[in-house]
Amino acid sequence: MSSEAISSADYIKHHLTNWTYGQFPEGTENAGQWGFAHTAAEAKSMGFMAIHVDTMLWSIVTGLIFIYFFSKAAKRASAGIPTGFQNFVEMIVEFIDTSVRGSFTAKNDMVAPLAMTVFIWIFLMNFMDLIPVDWIPKASEWIGMTFFGAQEHHVYMKVVPSTDPNATIGMAFSVFFLVLFYSFKNKGISGFTAELTLMPFQSNNKVVQGLFIPVNFVLEFVSLIAKPISLALRLFGNMYAGEMIFILIAIMFNAGLVMATLGGVLQLGWAIFHILIITLQAFIFMTLTIVYLDMAHSDH
Repeated sequence: MSSEAISSADYIKHHLTNWTYGQFPEGTENAGQWGFAHTAAEAKSMGFMAIHVDTMLWSIVTGLIFIYFFSKAAKRASAGIPTGFQNFVEMIVEFIDTSVRGSFTAKNDMVAPLAMTVFIWIFLMNFMDLIPVDWIPKASEWIGMTFFGAQEHHVYMKVVPSTDPNATIGMAFSVFFLVLFYSFKNKGISGFTAELTLMPFQSNNKVVQGLFIPVNFVLEFVSLIAKPISLALRLFGNMYAGEMIFILIAIMFNAGLVMATLGGVLQLGWAIFHILIITLQAFIFMTLTIVYLDMAHSDH
């Protein structure tokens, strides 16, 4: 942020605006051109096709961190006395394996690796929330001004990908597409269609059953669509609220010594509690992914 005094509202808006690349709309100075938004209003006006560069960047960075350290542990794994890091990785693998065995009753070699990827990747993205809210935005602003000539307040950087609904919805719908794929693969078109139209209301009378079909379809279709939406919004809502609290606490540091001291205590307390939240949210997303895939493999 700028060295100039800004209002609390501007501070919050700056920290909650994504670094956006897209096409400037008609009626603006750069209409029809592609570029980075300089204000929150410009970012909003770019519409659906705009790219949140910071979300993409930190999603890829955290994914590469996961791949690097776990591949390193796999290459160095030995049957002898394990290192501390190998012990840590083996504990995670055993935890994931236990979770899959407890929730997934079918046989699919893809589910356990997927569950581990989901858990670790989401945990790392959530963990970015524990980095002080001004560090990376301040560094990105300095880089933008020094190397790219960006103006102050024009360099936005949201470092927690899971506070962007685009990221959480993307992950949730990826799981949803896998659920649909395995539902059709294991049950066939007729079996999956029957699952959506012949339950929960049933009758031995064909006429009555025919009347139940549209009612069953509406109920089951809503239940089906609710799965990815609930996955996405649960993760987004919890992480967004956590990030907002960190930002509000950070404002206290500019309100005098007493408020700054209180803010420091609150920040420490919330950070410790937030460790539980980021882990729990990753675990919930992983567990529901396993459960939904198990349902896709189950044949009534």
